[in-house]
Amino acid sequence: MKNFILLILFVISIASCKIKINKNNSQKTVFTDHVDPFIGTGGHGHTYPGATVPFGMLQVSPDNGISSWDWCSGYHYSDSIVTGFSHLHLSGTGIGDLADILFMPINKKVDLTAKATSRDFLPYKSKYSHANEKTTPGSYQVFLEDPKINVELTSSQRTAFHKYTFAKNDKQSVVIDLGFAINWDKALKTALKIEDEYTISGYRFSTGWAKNQKVFFVAKFSKPISETTLVADKKIVEGKTAEGENTSLQLFFNSDNNPELLVKVALSSVSVENAKDNLDTGDFNFQSIKSQAQTIWNTALDKIVVETPVDSLKTIFYTALYHSQLAPVTYSDKNGQFRREDDKIITANNYTAYSTLSLWDTFRAENPLLTLVAPDKVSDLVNSMLAYYETKKILPVWTLYANETNTMTGYHSIPVIADAYLKGIKGFDAEKAYEAMKTTMMQDERGLNFYKKYGYIPYNLLDESVTITLEYAYDDWCVAQMAKALGKNDDYELFLKRSKAYQYLFDPKTGFMRGKSEDGKSWNEPFDPKHSNHREHTDYTEGNAWQHSWFVPQDVESFIKLHGSNEVFASRLEQLFTESSEITGNNVSADISGLIGQYAHGNEPSHHIAYMFNHANQPWRTQYWVRHILDTQYNTTPNGLSGNEDCGQMSAWYVFSSMGLYPMNPASGEYEIGSPIFEKSTINLPGKKTFIIEAENVSEKNFYIQSATLNGAAFNHTAITHQQIVKGGVLHFVMGPEPNKKWGQKTNIPSN
Repeated sequence: MKNFILLILFVISIASCKIKINKNNSQKTVFTDHVDPFIGTGGHGHTYPGATVPFGMLQVSPDNGISSWDWCSGYHYSDSIVTGFSHLHLSGTGIGDLADILFMPINKKVDLTAKATSRDFLPYKSKYSHANEKTTPGSYQVFLEDPKINVELTSSQRTAFHKYTFAKNDKQSVVIDLGFAINWDKALKTALKIEDEYTISGYRFSTGWAKNQKVFFVAKFSKPISETTLVADKKIVEGKTAEGENTSLQLFFNSDNNPELLVKVALSSVSVENAKDNLDTGDFNFQSIKSQAQTIWNTALDKIVVETPVDSLKTIFYTALYHSQLAPVTYSDKNGQFRREDDKIITANNYTAYSTLSLWDTFRAENPLLTLVAPDKVSDLVNSMLAYYETKKILPVWTLYANETNTMTGYHSIPVIADAYLKGIKGFDAEKAYEAMKTTMMQDERGLNFYKKYGYIPYNLLDESVTITLEYAYDDWCVAQMAKALGKNDDYELFLKRSKAYQYLFDPKTGFMRGKSEDGKSWNEPFDPKHSNHREHTDYTEGNAWQHSWFVPQDVESFIKLHGSNEVFASRLEQLFTESSEITGNNVSADISGLIGQYAHGNEPSHHIAYMFNHANQPWRTQYWVRHILDTQYNTTPNGLSGNEDCGQMSAWYVFSSMGLYPMNPASGEYEIGSPIFEKSTINLPGKKTFIIEAENVSEKNFYIQSATLNGAAFNHTAITHQQIVKGGVLHFVMGPEPNKKWGQKTNIPSN
C-alpha cells in the first residue's frame, strides 16, 4: 500500500511537471493573442488590418476603393465594401499611396472594359461584414458576401499567400486590375503576361506621393488556368500579353471538385526576374506559412513582456508593439538589388535596404524603440538612408518606395543616425554617415539658406518658419554630438552654436515661439496662439503656437531660463493641458486631434511635452499627465488611436510610456521617467540579458512615484541612460495615490 501511494504521488508529480511545461510552452505563443490589428483602422488612425511580417516587403490587405483621407491605408473600419486585395499598403500615414497589384476572387464573368468612375461601378466589388472578418498578426480573413467566397491572406518576408474558398459548384475566377488606384496614386504604364498555365507576371509604373514607383510582380496559382480575358485600356486584347496605362485580367480555373484556390505573389522594384527570385519556393501550404508568420510575430513581440491583471492594457500594449514593427518595410530583393529614385539599380551588400521612412514622425520614439527591440535592423536603416543620400547628396526626409517625397519639415534622418552611433550600434560607416549629416545641414534647400543667413528662418520668407527653425536647431544639435564623438571639435562648436537658433524666436512677453521678420525685431502680427492654418500662410506645421512652442528637447534647462524660472515654465506647461481646446482659424489642420487642453496627442509635435516637467523639478506633473494621456488617448476599439499611427510613432509612444520611460530627446541616449502602468515590464536584450521595470502598488489611482531603486540602490533621478538599460538590471518603483514631491529632485544621472 505504501509503495502504491508513492507511485500515485510520483505520477502526480510527473503530471504537474508536464502541466508546467505545457503552460510554459503555451506562454511562447500568447503574445499574438493580445494583438488586435483592427485598432487604428477607425477614426483617424489610418492603419490597415491585412497580413505582413515584421518589416516585411509586402502588406497584403483589403482595399475599400474609397479615395479619402481616412482611407489612406486603403481600408477604414466604417466601410462595408471591398474592391480587392492589393500587396503594398501604408500604416497610419496622412497621405495615401500604394495599393499596388490588386487581386479579387469572383464567381462569374465580368466586363472589365466598362469604365468605372468610382467603386460603385466596379463589377467585382463585394459587400462584407465585420462579423465574418478576422485579423491576427500575419494573417487576415474575410467572407465576401456577393460571390460567397472566403478569402484568407498571409505572408512571408517577400511573398504573399492567398487562399480562396469558393461555394460548391461555383465558377472559380480571379480578377487582377493594375489600373486600380486610390488617393494620390495613378497608374502610368502597366503590363500583364500569361507565362504558363500556372503563372502570370507583369508590372505597374505609377505616380502619386511617390513620383517614380515601379512595381514588378509574379503570381503562381495552385490550379491550371483554363480561360483568360486580357484587357488593355478598356479594350480586350488577344494573345498572352497586354500593355497600356491600365491593364486588367480575368482568370478562370476548373474546380476539380476542390473549392480551394491558392495563390502566391512576389514583388520587386527591379524586374520580373527578381520578383520570381523573391517568390518562396515549395508548395502552397497556406497553413504552414500562416503558422510561420505567427511564430515570427511571437518572437518579435517577445522582446518586451508586460505583466498586468488588466487584459485590455495587454491588448493595447501588444497591438502598439505590433504596429511599431510594421515599418520601415523591406525594399531590397532577395539578391540585394533595389531601384533608386533615379532608376539606378544598386545592390545592398551585407544589409537589407528599407523604405517607407516616415522620419518626421518616427525619429521621436519609433526609431529609439528599435534600438531596444530590433537593434539588428538599425544599422540596415542607417545604410538605407546613406544609399538614398547618394542620389542627391542630401539625407532623406520621407522616403516612399525609394522616392524622396520631401514631406514634412526638418532632416530627421540626422537624429536617427546620431542615436544609433551614440548608442554604440555598429554596421555602418560612421565617417560617411557624419559627412552625410554635415553636408545635408550645410546645403541651401528647404529654407536652410535663410537659416544660415539669419540664424533662424524669417516668417516673411518661408511658411512654417517657426517649426522649421526649431527642428533645424535640433538637427544641428545632433550633428554636434556626432562631431564631438568623432573628435571634430570645430564642427562641434559650429553646430552647437547653431542649435541655439530657438532663442531667436522666443517671445518672453507671451511665452511662445513666434514668427520673426528678417529685420530681427518685429513679430508676425496679429498673434493668436490657438490659430491654425494647414500647411500654408502659417508659422507652424500642422498645429499652432501652443503645440509648437516646446520643441527644444536638446537644451531644456536653457529653454526654462528663457521663461524666467522653473515655476513660470511649469505653470505655462500646465496651462497647455488645462487651456480651452478651441482651435481658431478657417483652415484648421485635421492633424490637430487627441486634444487635452491645447496639447494634441494625435500629432507628433506634442509627444515629448509632458516629460518636460521633469526638467523643471516637478516630475509629479509628468507622472500625472503621462498617465492621463495613457488612459484617455488609447483604447481597444478600431478608434483606439487619437490620430494617425504614422508608421509606428503613435504606438511607440505608448510602448515606452506604459513602461515608464520615454526618449524625450531622442538622440541623447537617455530616457525620461514617467509613470509605469504595468506591475512588471521585462525588456529582453541581446545576450540573454533583461532589464526589468517593476511598479509596486501600481493601479488606476496609484500612478505617482513614491520611491525607486536601481539594482537595489536608491534611485532619485528623472532619467535613465540607454547604457544602464542594456547592461540589464531591475528598476523598481513604489507607487502611491499622492505625489512625493521630494522624489526626482536630483537632475544628474548616475553613470554606473
